[in-house]
Amino acid sequence: MEKLLHYVWRHRVFPLEALVTTDGQAVEVIDPGLPNRDAGPDFFNAKVRIGGTLWVGNVEIHLLASDWNRHGHQSDAAYDTVILHVVEKADADVVTSDGKRPPQLELPIPERVRQGYEQLSQREDYPRCWPVIPKLSPLSTHSWLSALLAERLQERAGRCLERLSAVEGDWERAYFITLARNFGFGLNGDAFEAWARRLPLHAAAKHRDNPFQLEALFLGTAGLLDIASIPNSVSAAAEGDDYLRRLRNEWAFLKHKFQLEPPMKSHLWRYLRLRPQNFPHLKLVQLAMLYHRQTASLSAILKAKDREALHAAFDTAVSEYWQTHYLFGMPSRRNEKRLSAASRDLLIINTVVPIRFAHGQAHNNEAEQESAVSLLEELKAEKNFIIRQWQQCGLNVDNAADSQALIQLKREYCDCNDCLRCRFGYEYLKRADSK
Repeated sequence: MEKLLHYVWRHRVFPLEALVTTDGQAVEVIDPGLPNRDAGPDFFNAKVRIGGTLWVGNVEIHLLASDWNRHGHQSDAAYDTVILHVVEKADADVVTSDGKRPPQLELPIPERVRQGYEQLSQREDYPRCWPVIPKLSPLSTHSWLSALLAERLQERAGRCLERLSAVEGDWERAYFITLARNFGFGLNGDAFEAWARRLPLHAAAKHRDNPFQLEALFLGTAGLLDIASIPNSVSAAAEGDDYLRRLRNEWAFLKHKFQLEPPMKSHLWRYLRLRPQNFPHLKLVQLAMLYHRQTASLSAILKAKDREALHAAFDTAVSEYWQTHYLFGMPSRRNEKRLSAASRDLLIINTVVPIRFAHGQAHNNEAEQESAVSLLEELKAEKNFIIRQWQQCGLNVDNAADSQALIQLKREYCDCNDCLRCRFGYEYLKRADSK
């Protein structure tokens, strides 16, 4: 419930009577300060007038004043700058490490707010705040979605920059790892990223003009030329597959030529509930063909001006053998097995946009960052459970920028029960308080 007291302080949900410290000094809150989610006091740079004197500093919040000592603040110099200790119940005096006694303010949580929060946090339906959604103005909704989108772009660009750091500033490799991860389309994302980090791109570059050798290198590194990697239902048929035999021989040659490390363990790849067109073998072959054609290189996707150009960049078929197979020993009707338009949209959303945004950040290029946002606004909204739930609440989801914002909201706020940091949650509680 301490989070709720944070909410009351941050949004100034104060009682009608005057605020006074436990020793009788009048309190006027000019600025509650900035929330701090790291170590140290809860709010930075607050401005509070206490007994006629203006103080600028930090504010610490606890349900009980005795929590100050329980948390060890009396011996932590980081709390020496606290100008006000806000509590629901002042059951003890407090002292800083330098011997000062910060004034204490008892701040009650309004009962209506408490009840509203309990209703909000105990709801089992999703989204919990659905009753308030139709009552929100388009301006407030758009403002919150814009903030959520900015959060999501920062997080995803941050992961791209972490990959860049891990590969010592090699943008091409960082991009390739990001692209590979998103070829996993969720279920195999971790396996694809681990594979891309292991893949010897220097070897792949030397054989870029030969799709067969790229397939051998990509599948071999993944451990997918091993019969153990093939589902039991088709493993017997795969044993006699001549194409598999040829790929194994080529992999053995390339492995010896480049002194490659052992391949991945095949059990890392998942097949359960996957449609055949999403089997890792087929996805790696599509990725090999993209690498061969070079239409989706980093320079190409940074230069592409719109969705159509990027769709063309990611438009790839598979080699002859895979046009009639989903797995070794698993024939299919002849099909070029091109990436679908929906899959290409997801690659743009999950690969191109974060990489462009990260590249723009790293090079102080605001136009490049803005182009990433423009791409999301150009794409249709994603179709999934999360988006359908918000639409059923009456929320308009016009494009991929909106759907990405709502995915951020679900994962970083709703799933964490962090309604008190959410503007929709704020509106819900504000209406509860006004009843």
